[in-house]
Amino acid sequence: MSHPRSPLLPLRNEAYRRIWFASISSNLGGLIQGVGAAWMMASISTSENMVALVQASNTAPIMLLSLIAGAIADSFDRRRVMIGAQLFMIMVSALLALFAFLDLLSPWGLLGFTFLIGCGTALNNPSWQASIGDIVPRTDLPAAVSLNSMGFNITRSVGPAIGGLIVAVAGAAAAFTVNTVSYFALTYALYRWRPEFPKNPLPREQLGQAIFAGIRYVSMSPNLGKVLFRGFVFGLTATAIMSLLPIVARDQLNGGPLVFGGLLGAFGFGAIIGALNNQRLRDLLSSEDIVRVSFAGFAVAAAMTGVSSSVWLTAVALVLAGACWVLALSLFNTVVQLSTPRWVVGRSLSLYQTATFGGMALGSWLWGSIAESHGSGQALVASSFLMIAGLLIGYFLPMPAFKTLDLDPLNRFAEPALRLDIRPRSGPIVVQVDFEIDDADVSEFLHVMTERRRIRIRDGARNWALMRDLENPDLWTETYHVATWVDYVRHNQRRTKADAEITDRLRDLHRGKEPPRVHRMIERQAIPPSDDVFHQPHIDHH
Repeated sequence: MSHPRSPLLPLRNEAYRRIWFASISSNLGGLIQGVGAAWMMASISTSENMVALVQASNTAPIMLLSLIAGAIADSFDRRRVMIGAQLFMIMVSALLALFAFLDLLSPWGLLGFTFLIGCGTALNNPSWQASIGDIVPRTDLPAAVSLNSMGFNITRSVGPAIGGLIVAVAGAAAAFTVNTVSYFALTYALYRWRPEFPKNPLPREQLGQAIFAGIRYVSMSPNLGKVLFRGFVFGLTATAIMSLLPIVARDQLNGGPLVFGGLLGAFGFGAIIGALNNQRLRDLLSSEDIVRVSFAGFAVAAAMTGVSSSVWLTAVALVLAGACWVLALSLFNTVVQLSTPRWVVGRSLSLYQTATFGGMALGSWLWGSIAESHGSGQALVASSFLMIAGLLIGYFLPMPAFKTLDLDPLNRFAEPALRLDIRPRSGPIVVQVDFEIDDADVSEFLHVMTERRRIRIRDGARNWALMRDLENPDLWTETYHVATWVDYVRHNQRRTKADAEITDRLRDLHRGKEPPRVHRMIERQAIPPSDDVFHQPHIDHH
């Protein structure tokens, strides 16, 4: 009988453990800064919408910049990207603290600084999330993702209370100063980490090309599309509690920054409970069941928070909300990582974050506007009804099963010896693959080819087509284009071991004496537009 894996197992990895503990310090500072920013906005502005926009200013950059950051994470040294992001956030946080000490902050100025800090977070997140798979084995990935959530929420359970105390005693400027200092531990831990990545002999993709490749991969992966949509809906609805909590603490509960910090601590405590029980629930429930439970639990918590005038009842509701929050978001994150090969994992995670945090940013504005006109209580109750709608979506777009695919490179491709010397940028390249298929196998062949088309386009092919010979109906030809020779090589290197089943099934259906014949051709006009094809000159050495 197999025993369940410990949720703390990834902490045995020294590099992961060092960065994890340093992240706790950074997260603690970020939460203290968040309390200071939210309470300062509540102090300098009477607009409920402006208070809610503090949350939006943190999440909107992730929606706007995450895809670019994901392409950077897949194309450059992730460690250096993260160090650069940390240094940027140190600089912005120091300026925010200085402006606060000098009493120079206006509501829009405060939003501007929090937006810039969010930009640093947007740059950092895809590289950090993608790096988890570089640090721990794939079998430990779900536990490592849950530990990240637990680490953040350990700080959430105490950080807001500490932040509330700092703001109450020393003011928001002191909270901003603490956040500035908190980045140094993580910067040092990243400096100590020395990962070894296999060198890619191919030239780096241009940024625009890399972004388009990431979008194409996710759009041609139906399971990822489901995760992104459910993440967007969850972010849109669940952000109501976090966006309106300062108003709830101030107006419904007649509290100050200590009450606000304590409520955030209750949310964090619930998230820790959710993270510690994550693996157990995954053993008992399907991915869809966990997402439905999360939506339902959050709906109950939002309704309780909206009608409660008791600090203790609101705290109980927030414990439930915190547990549901980490269960849903860690599940979304893990499914994306386990469904994505390493070459595109940063971009896939960035698209997931764009969807989820885009939902949060839109939700912050939506629930803030409703609270402005109808009050925070009615806004929270309204959000609970929309959460139930998010639960019902699962009956039409269920989450994919929680499973681990072998997404390591297939490594069956060997670059062919060419008699025509071409440069990496030469193209367009046209590829044709000939199959001989018995008439009785045509139906199965077409079914397999549908999946083959998806994989081809997902990995960069264009103008894919399947043709049947009119004179020899047993002969079928698959054809597709790629822009250049280096794109053709890159296209084949992206094939994973999980894709091998399709290739093997096609070879089994092929009835020719030889394997399916592959034709690789370069497209040419009557007059070549450039000299990117050249012939080796003959040199007589005798």
